Parts: sequence; C-alpha cells; structure tokens
Amino acid sequence: MPETSHLKLAHLYPAEMNCYGDRGNVIALRQRCLWRGIELEVTPVEPGDEVDWAGFDLAFFGGGQDSGQALIARDLLDRHGPGLRAAIDDGLVLLAICGGYQLLGHSFLTHSGERLPGLGALDVHTVGGSQRLIGNSVVEADLATTDTMQIEGDGWPSVVKLVGFENHSGRTYHGTGVRSLGRVLAGHGDNGEDGWGGAIYRNTIGCYLHGSLLPKNPQLTDHLIRLALHRRYGPHTAIAPLDAALELRAQETMTSRLLRVH
Repeated sequence: MPETSHLKLAHLYPAEMNCYGDRGNVIALRQRCLWRGIELEVTPVEPGDEVDWAGFDLAFFGGGQDSGQALIARDLLDRHGPGLRAAIDDGLVLLAICGGYQLLGHSFLTHSGERLPGLGALDVHTVGGSQRLIGNSVVEADLATTDTMQIEGDGWPSVVKLVGFENHSGRTYHGTGVRSLGRVLAGHGDNGEDGWGGAIYRNTIGCYLHGSLLPKNPQLTDHLIRLALHRRYGPHTAIAPLDAALELRAQETMTSRLLRVH
C-alpha cells in the first residue's frame, strides 16, 4: 500500500436513507481506514447535488421508508443515472442496504401499488408484500464472487457468515445479471422464498442486512476497503490485518445463537 493512501466515499442521501443505524456503516469504513493510516474523505450526496461519479472509490446507499425512497427516486434516476451506472460498470465499490438496494434495481412496486423507477444498475426487481420480513439474519457469503479479488491478503477467508437485522416488506428477485451474495442460514433473505440473501454485480453489493452491517462484520468492511484500494492503487495493494477479536466474538455469539435456533 502507498505510504499515504486516500480514498473518496459518496454517501447517497444520508438524511432520507438512514434506517436502523445504517450511517454506522460509513463510520466503520472510516474508522478501519483510519487505523491503517488511510484517509477516507466522505461526501454526502443530497437531492439536487451534481456529482462526478468517476472521482469516487466507494459509495454507500442506506435504507429508507417507502416515503423516503419516493422523495429521492426521481433525483437518483434523472440526475445520477448515467454517471452512477457507468461508475458501477467500471468497478465502483458500492454497498447498498434495503431501500438503497431496491432503488439500484429495475423497479420497486410498493405494497400500495406505486411503481418507483430504479436505476437499473442491478438486475433485480422488488415487489412489496403485505407482511414484513423481520428479524436477525445470517448469510453465508462468498466474497470471492466480486470481480477484483486478486489482492494481497488481509487475513480473512473469502467465505464468511455475515450477521445482520432485516425489516422489509419488499421482496427482491434476482435476474441473470447478478450473483447471489450468499445463502440465508437464518432469517428471510431477499424474498423469503428462494433462500438467497443479497446480490453482487461487479464491486457492488446489495442486501437487506441492517444492524449496522459493517461494525458487526469486519470481514466485509475490510473487503470493501481493499477492493477500493485495488481499484485506485493497483492489484498488488495490500492492507495490514487489524485486531478484531471483540467484533468476532460478538459475531460468533450471535451466529451460534441464531443457528442453534434454526
């Protein structure tokens, strides 16, 4: 890794899309960068902002109520559509949770019958259900299915059990243009039917795991950081392992509890 590293993160609609502590994902990314001497510059993207998406290494898009999604859906599509889609195709490292995940797909048909247009960056679509899918969840994720994993190590295995909390009425269905993030071991997953939790396209990951997700799962946090470093500084960029004993103890306790129940 270069002696001084600098990454730029775009935080999409932080006021409108911030359910269940999703802002904590940005805090976790910043802190684990800081501990490694990496400067992470965070730029909030508000409605009406003009953005040069080619200038960002990372992006985060949190969850929101249907009303919050409706407020920003048109701004996302009209103002950022071409630029953000091009950046995603070019390997922008992006984590999208719940409502953000839904809006990156083709469309979201809400339970009230309103069709919200999506960005079309992910080959998924969402249909609102009459009952909410709520509870803690475990997804066995294969992070090696992202496109740019040939990066010198950070000490984590590629297959990890991610812990999170889900609360969504939308059922998200995958098309052939995405891969599943992983198999649901506990909880409902994307639609409560097919056993899949989350989707991957290039370096974009979408899922329903709140919690916040990244503080609970340092493996995924470091994965996103090294993907961003790889994209900016080259494929042989390595990041030093960090002590995550407390985070892993909490993660393993929750995983064991949920899998014992199931």
